[in-house]
Formats: sequence, structure tokens, C-alpha cells
Amino acid sequence: MKVGFVSLGCSKNLVDSEEIMGMLKAAGHVLVGDPRKAEAIIINTCGFINPAKEESISTIFEMTRYAQKIIVVGCLAQRYEQELREQIPEISAVVPIRDYDKLPQILKELLEQDQVVPYCKADRTVSGNPWSAYVKISDGCSNHCAFCAIPLIRGEQVSKTIEDVKEEVQFLADKGAVEITLIAQDTTKFGLDNYGQLKMAELLRALEDVENVHWIRLLYMYPDEIEPELLQAMKESTKVVPYFDIPMQHANNRLLKKMNRRGTKEDVLALTKTIREMFPKSVLRTTIIVGFPTETDEDFEELIDFIQEVRWDRLGAFVFSQEEDTPAANLEMDVDEQVAQARLDRLMSIQKQISLENNKQRIGSTLEVLVEEKEAFANRYHGRSFGDAPDDVDGAVIFTSEKPIELGTFVNVKITDATQYDLIGICE
Repeated sequence: MKVGFVSLGCSKNLVDSEEIMGMLKAAGHVLVGDPRKAEAIIINTCGFINPAKEESISTIFEMTRYAQKIIVVGCLAQRYEQELREQIPEISAVVPIRDYDKLPQILKELLEQDQVVPYCKADRTVSGNPWSAYVKISDGCSNHCAFCAIPLIRGEQVSKTIEDVKEEVQFLADKGAVEITLIAQDTTKFGLDNYGQLKMAELLRALEDVENVHWIRLLYMYPDEIEPELLQAMKESTKVVPYFDIPMQHANNRLLKKMNRRGTKEDVLALTKTIREMFPKSVLRTTIIVGFPTETDEDFEELIDFIQEVRWDRLGAFVFSQEEDTPAANLEMDVDEQVAQARLDRLMSIQKQISLENNKQRIGSTLEVLVEEKEAFANRYHGRSFGDAPDDVDGAVIFTSEKPIELGTFVNVKITDATQYDLIGICE
């Protein structure tokens, strides 16, 4: 049968989607990109914050225009299974995360398919560029930040084994992936639940001998778990890029404690200094929440000072969203919405200037670039350096070349100009 698929939310959801699509193909279904040609449509939803929930609900109703059989999976299905069943009768099936292995049987029943092939975990359909793939090394989260619903949706952290991760990386490399991005709710906590100790450094060393992988990138590194052994393993690796994604959330220690975040502003200042000493060409990224309950003007000014002191290369920020059933759901929303938005606007304005100044420092340097796109009517290409995460998370390197370049390959680009987010150059 012809099955359409819509994947919403984060890269961790995308990995789930790719594994589900692999399962469906193994079961004899045909995946179609045009929803108008689908007999059934599966929607992998996000339920992290209110805008994501609204997008998921909107997508469900939109897809009912194209197919009579709508199957909802993902975080929204996990958290609001009963509510979705009762309130949206157009949905044919709601499948929570724990029941993904039942999807072929559910489709069989919905579409009267005769034969169901057992799902093999190694089967995975990479939905994006074949040269770049995500590997989810654990699911769930045990940090229990006050603002976050992930533990309610996904449960406590469950790490894969080092052997299983390495097998998956090798599988993707054999399919053509030259860049592997390791993801989890907290990558640095990998192994603590099943090995009894942090194992990220050991995992990176195990991945060193996987053939054909050129770049390995870590996302979502919790600051107080970036230990000296992990930094040393990254420094010794020929594949791991010096890209440090360290979601900070805030800089005021009182608010960090209220958010149930471990560590202090001073710890992170010391950590970023150490990283830049060990990795002079490192790229540092963070995520910030503004408008968290009880955030004062003085707290926000402290955050601004912190951003200007660290000078993060990449920074994402958003206004606090109160999520039901989380500890922060019980806090009084005492920061006016307009005030919070004004703080966000000011923060991002300052960060744009920092980003521009940091990018200008790269003018004159030569960067290795993974080529991902060619403009239709120009001899110009778009790619990413080690400092740019996949899927438009960061900026791009835009460059010209006198000779054709195969997409998915690496070239050296001389940087000649810079904007707030992108670098401009010429292929050497």
C-alpha cells in the first residue's frame, strides 16, 4: 500500500521517523512523497511546547484532506493518546512510542494488507541527504529540568550499547553517510543508565575506526558532564569535530536552580575557557530561555553580560512556554509576555552582532566544506563547515567554483566575506 509520512519536531524525532519508514518498507509498503497519492498518512508529532503541539494538530487536520486513514505517532501521541482518540475522530489510529513495533500490523488491519514482514532494526530509510545522518544514542531523559516535558513523554534515559551505536554508524556509513551527528536529550550522559558511568569518551574512541565516516558531531551536551576525559577523546579523534552544543538556558544562578539545572554560570565560564584553550578553532553553541518565572530586569542584564563575555558563535533563544504537568507549570507567570518578547528581541540583536564579528574573523582562512547544494543558474554552491550543524540549525558556506563539484563531497573553500550567519568564499 502507498503510505505518506510527515515528520515534525526535532532531529531525535527524525531518527524515529526514518526507523519507522524502514520498518514500513520492509513490511511491503510503498512510501510516497505526495500526500495526494497516499492511501494512509503517518504523522510523527511533536509535543514539546505549545507551538509544536499546535503545529502537530494543524498538520493532522491538513492531512485529512488527502487520505482517509490517518495514523498519529510521536510525542503528542505518547502524551495525549486518549485525548487525541476522543477529540479528533478523523484519526484512524494513535500509536504511542512504546507501540511502534505494532505499526505494520496496524496498517495491515487498516488497509487490509495480507502480508506483514517482521521489522529488522537495521532497516532504516534515511530521509535527508544520504551523506549526512543522525544517530540517536539514547532515548528519554533523567535530568528533569523544571520547564521540560520530555521525561513525561519519553520517560527516563535509556542508552544504547556502544556496540549497537557502532553497528548503526557502520550501517549508515555503508549507505554513504560521511557525516554522523550523535543526538540524545543529553548526549553526555550516555551510558550512565546501562553501564553505571559516563561512556561518551569510550563511544567516540570506538567510532574512530568506522570506515568512510569523515565527521562526527555531538549535539546537546550538558555542561557539567563535559569531563576532561571527554574533551581529551574529542581532541585525539580524527573524526570528531570541535563543535560544542551546550544548552545553557540562563546565566543567573538563582534561575538555573529554579529550572533544576545543575552547575553555575561560573562553571560554564570556566568550561568555555578550557574548550577554547584546547580547541582554538572550536565553535560554541547554546540555547537560552527568556521570561522564565521570576526573571527580573537585573537577571536579564546578567544574562546579556554573560552572552557578551562568552561570545557564543551560535545561539538559539525562545520565550518560556509553560507546559502542563511540569514543575514550572505551577509557577506564577509573572513576566509580562510583551516584556519577555522585548528581552528576546534585544538578546538576539546583540547575538547577531557577535555572530557577525565572529564570522568576520574567519575571513582569509580556508575551511573544509561538505557540499550540499548547487544553485540552479549560477556556478555557486552551498555547504557546511565543521561549525555548521545539519538541517539549517546554523548558517552555511556559500562559494563559487570554476569546476563542477559532486554533492556530498568535501572541498576546501577560501573565505572572502561574511554575513551574520553565513560565510562567503571561493573553492580552492
